[in-house]
Amino acid sequence: MITLNGIHKSFGNNQVLRGVDLHVPTSESMVIIGGSGTGKSVTIKTVLGLVEPDRGKIEVDGQNVAKADRDAFLARFGMLFQGGALFDSLPVWQNVAFRLMRGALKKPKDEARTIAIEKLRRVGLKEDVADRFPAELSGGMQKRVGLARAIAAEPEIIFFDEPTTGLDPIMSGVINDLIREIVVEMGATTMTITHDMTSVRTIADRVAMLHDGVIQWTGRLDEMDTANDLYLQQFIHGRAEGPIEAVR
Repeated sequence: MITLNGIHKSFGNNQVLRGVDLHVPTSESMVIIGGSGTGKSVTIKTVLGLVEPDRGKIEVDGQNVAKADRDAFLARFGMLFQGGALFDSLPVWQNVAFRLMRGALKKPKDEARTIAIEKLRRVGLKEDVADRFPAELSGGMQKRVGLARAIAAEPEIIFFDEPTTGLDPIMSGVINDLIREIVVEMGATTMTITHDMTSVRTIADRVAMLHDGVIQWTGRLDEMDTANDLYLQQFIHGRAEGPIEAVR
């Protein structure tokens, strides 16, 4: 579904991506791991066309991202943002239904609200949450609202940006399980970026490790622990010693 070939991206003198090659099969869950500042978010933004690579080619379902009609292209995606990115001035249901009431998908308000409440229930939130505002919700509830919004339009492809950041271990487990259930249920192709290994082991079908601007290792989840790659093993086990230098 998603193919990146030789993707390079620099910001001034900072060379972030140095030739990323990655293939994400249809209806599978790819998780990209790597340290902070290694280019995980930039990689996702290049796929969405929000950041234009300096070199290389990206295709989604065989279509060159650079030549795609933006509205039709982005309509295929859903996204759960790292910080939630909910609109403070809108009630929860309008946050969830934001896309449904705009653009090509534009639905009547009552229909959009019904869909929003259905998606809220799917992520374990009761109907009475719909008319609250984001500031009235806990961090875990806000993350669920963000997940409901990501799936509201039944997208073919979903991106998850650090889905458990800022959550306690129990709520992180709840969110990870929800994501896995929804991915399987919808048959969506997904890309997740995270450094949380519990998320990786719950969500992933395949794993790719991004380090120093390239994909250092990629393979199926069940191959990760036995892979003969020193960078990968240092990262997944959180070892201070190894080829990856810790910033001190």
